[in-house]
Amino acid sequence: MTRHARNCTAGAVYTYHEKKKDAASSGFGSSSRRIGKDSVKGFDCCSLTLQPCHNPVITKDGYLFDKEAILTYIITKKKEFARKMKEYERQLKQDEEEQTEKVNAETKKQVDRFISTEKNIVSSKPTNQLDEIPSTSGAISNVSLGKRKELPSFWVPSQTPAAKVARIEKPDSKIYCPISNKPLKMKDLIDVKFTEVKDPSDKKSLIAKENRYMCAVTHDILNNSVPCAVLKTTGDVVTLECVEKIIKKDMIHPLTNEKLNESDIITLQRGGTGFATTNDNLQAKEERPALQC
Repeated sequence: MTRHARNCTAGAVYTYHEKKKDAASSGFGSSSRRIGKDSVKGFDCCSLTLQPCHNPVITKDGYLFDKEAILTYIITKKKEFARKMKEYERQLKQDEEEQTEKVNAETKKQVDRFISTEKNIVSSKPTNQLDEIPSTSGAISNVSLGKRKELPSFWVPSQTPAAKVARIEKPDSKIYCPISNKPLKMKDLIDVKFTEVKDPSDKKSLIAKENRYMCAVTHDILNNSVPCAVLKTTGDVVTLECVEKIIKKDMIHPLTNEKLNESDIITLQRGGTGFATTNDNLQAKEERPALQC
């Protein structure tokens, strides 16, 4: 095959590969890529603010939050629910008033029909068959008078169809976790206690330190590459290796000698690392308009 044939652009068929290439270069079509560890929060950072936690708390699913941030989120959601509930109650009241007006109008219509029937019960005017045929002389369009209500003329202001107000659904009173989308209550938040690394030679502040925290039992350095767990009874953070090799043998807290259950060990959700096998979801996807041709 000649070079001219390989680079031929006069084909009669727009192939899939040409469409994909043109869509990528012109900004159409969904794009996905794998994000690096710098784009993901650290293991000790809040899931909302993405900053190191001052007063860390954890949910039952292992998501870490700053206490101030998550309480602000819960209060905001409660205020939003109260506002939506007022709008929903206002809609119910308006529906009740409309239903009452409809019943009163129907009753008044029946009364007027009864009165008109009683007045015409003695004498009745003979009907003419020609009068029963509706006249179209006063119609604006060529549609007969009998069809004007079924097919309203949109160019006449008095016959323009009215747009109905969107109905408001009853709001959900539950507050959901912003990460796991599971029901979240303020009483379910568990205080977390990180053990700081004691290094006299390192004079940096806590946030500036690369190694900030360590395991409460084994004193191993904690980072995104080390799987961690939180002991629910005291809030101490330990490594999963410590849980498997030390704690799960007797199910006793190594610091307080308290009896532990399986539910008392909460796996801490980690952020991103430089290793592909330690990350569950590091795929970012952006949806853009599709290329139509």
